[in-house]
Amino acid sequence: MSTPLDFRPVILAGGSGTRFWPRSRRARAKQVLALDGERSMIQQTVERLKPLAGLEKTWIITNEFLDAVLGVFPSDHVIADEPRFLKALQKGISLAAAGDNVVVLGIEPVRAETGYGYIETGDLTRDSSALHVRRFTEKPNQNKAEEFISAGNYYWNSGMFLWSARTLANAVREHLPETAPLLESIAAAWGTPQFDEAFRGLYPKCENISVDYAVLEPRSAKGEHLSHLYCLPAEFSWNDLGSWASLYEYQLETRLRGDAEGNVADAGGHLAIEATDNYIFSPRKFVALVGVENLVVVDTEDALLIAHRDHSQDVGKIVKELGLTGRNDLL
Repeated sequence: MSTPLDFRPVILAGGSGTRFWPRSRRARAKQVLALDGERSMIQQTVERLKPLAGLEKTWIITNEFLDAVLGVFPSDHVIADEPRFLKALQKGISLAAAGDNVVVLGIEPVRAETGYGYIETGDLTRDSSALHVRRFTEKPNQNKAEEFISAGNYYWNSGMFLWSARTLANAVREHLPETAPLLESIAAAWGTPQFDEAFRGLYPKCENISVDYAVLEPRSAKGEHLSHLYCLPAEFSWNDLGSWASLYEYQLETRLRGDAEGNVADAGGHLAIEATDNYIFSPRKFVALVGVENLVVVDTEDALLIAHRDHSQDVGKIVKELGLTGRNDLL
């Protein structure tokens, strides 16, 4: 499959994956872990996009291609129906190339999840190919998430964006006026002997902020028919492996692992007696479960995590605390 437009994916793989501690560490972040198969999350993301863009186009850090369409793709997603995914991308690429448009792929929510951002949508576009975006809301509390689900016009923010390089550059200039000159100086040094020095000296001075807060939220304040923000509802199976709970749900739903009691175990064997809905990672040990439910148990060579599945989003707090107490040997 190919597309006539100049499409260049940017794969986001810079996070440390603290919520997947103790398997994910500084030197072995979750993006290089094979969480749901033999290939790492980065490898799967690259392979998924290859039909639309070759390897030589997967990373852009220059203003030379101001008319190219850029795609941003987190590397911790699992997408099952890749032909539908590619079809949706082609539609989104065309919309992004048609003007000063920003396209985000939205996921129809299946529960009141507090770990994801939400997109409030408005009217359909004239050709009914996408929805206008009213606003973005980052990680609401439980009550808000339930309100969004009941409203019926909210989607999960997948973190997958499409826009022309010119649109992105102009948005950064508008909404990050102090950071834009720094990025432009870095871009100007690309391909010269001074690039490494410029990057090391200037990039740390850039504002540390996500694109959601920096660009999408202030842009949405212009109004759904003036912001040129569009939500393209996903018609493919999607899962964000952002926590042990989401990995458990994915492996249970796809029948990769799991017993009749809803326990998912990647272990050297397991036995469950009156135990339900637990996630176990202990590849070197046999694990016996008795009278417990909704637990996450992750056993590595030097650490053991035991948590309730409902609190898997909080595992990152352990990593922060370990850093504050000087336990760098566990990071």
